[in-house]
Amino acid sequence: MSLREFTRNKWTRAAFWSVLYVLWVAWLGNWWWLFGLIVVFDACVTKKVNWTFWKKRYKEGEKRDVANDWLDAIIFAVIVVTFINTFFFQAFKIPSSSMESSLYTGDHLFVDKLTWGPRINMTPLTIPFTHNVIFGHESYSTLIQTPYRRLKGFREVRRGDYVVFGFPNGDTVLSKFPAEDYYSLVRQTSRDYAISNYGPVISRPMDKKDHYVKRCVAVAGDSLEVRDGLVWVNGQQQEVWPGVQLSYTVKTSGQHINPRILEKMGLNTAELWFDPNLPGYPAMPLTSSAVDEIAGMSSVVEVEPNIDVYPPDYPETYLSLFPFTSGTGWTRDWYGPIWIPKKGVTVSLTEENLPLYERIIDVYEGHDLSRKDGQIVIDGKVADSYTFEQDYYFMMGDNRHNSLDSRYWGFVPEDHVVGRPAVIWLSTDRNRKFPNNIRWSRFFKFL
Repeated sequence: MSLREFTRNKWTRAAFWSVLYVLWVAWLGNWWWLFGLIVVFDACVTKKVNWTFWKKRYKEGEKRDVANDWLDAIIFAVIVVTFINTFFFQAFKIPSSSMESSLYTGDHLFVDKLTWGPRINMTPLTIPFTHNVIFGHESYSTLIQTPYRRLKGFREVRRGDYVVFGFPNGDTVLSKFPAEDYYSLVRQTSRDYAISNYGPVISRPMDKKDHYVKRCVAVAGDSLEVRDGLVWVNGQQQEVWPGVQLSYTVKTSGQHINPRILEKMGLNTAELWFDPNLPGYPAMPLTSSAVDEIAGMSSVVEVEPNIDVYPPDYPETYLSLFPFTSGTGWTRDWYGPIWIPKKGVTVSLTEENLPLYERIIDVYEGHDLSRKDGQIVIDGKVADSYTFEQDYYFMMGDNRHNSLDSRYWGFVPEDHVVGRPAVIWLSTDRNRKFPNNIRWSRFFKFL
């Protein structure tokens, strides 16, 4: 038997696909799926059932039906792409400038789900190729909901990793203002005001929350502190990654800095504002290397970091900084220390530290939390301690002074993690017209 005959032999094909299928079932961890071997065997060997019943079988010389061919192609694409999106990779677009100058607004990414293990769909009734919205309406049904489960990955999330995750506060969304943090707006105004002006509200399941991308700066069990705008973890100053930038006041001798020079440095000139009364730029985001470059320009007189000391600069207040309690003395640049909850660890609960863990207990881990007669009650029982049921992470944007991150809404639960940005396959600048809007240098950039 030749190699060609061997590879086309029905028993060879059946054996090959059966092995792959069994490996997939073992990874999935649900042995009921082994019954699918019957389908594999029939499709390769016995061919008793027409598994592609929608596909027309043509007789010799019969004219092809274009509509049927398109239907077959669409069904095949939906099945294959859905399978790939669920278990391997998913497309994602950077929506904001919170990660500049590491990831740019308009970067289109492939998100790797294998590294940390893919999360099985909890809301399977979803229109293909959508996440949570289509034509302004929800693109899914909650008729079927399954418990959270993550398949085995190669490793855990580490400090310094880029992470795509579901926005923790995204379980409640204002229909007329979906990009706004509902809970933040309620704290700073009122629930009635938020709903009457921007509602009604939409409740979303955990796996249908909007996706965010940030850098993980602390993992479960770490103690984190921000000092003078720099991150310290477990008493050690964290590495300042090349893309991390802070906001600086850049004073000039009176004139603008050439926008082309700023663009070559990777700055988003659309978000820069020149104040002639300064004169200069009151808030220019710069990396450490860019600071030296700007400071060396002949037209630049002074470069000073915009470090926020207590009390926070307007419009920030204690109501905008997690855990939203007065008297912490925290700002975006002087924050913490704060401990990141770890699975299996038990902490004592007091009225003072409860704001740190309240949402974890009540929302992320699904317990009934209340206060009664000065005591903390969990699931109907008085509690003075709590044991965490999953790991949590602290995320921050690399554009540290233009990022709504864990400093503003708290911890990211492990079950919210979607995947790791792996490669930029397309990058466009929304402030330019085609073809000048294409950032060719970022094509197929591995992260």
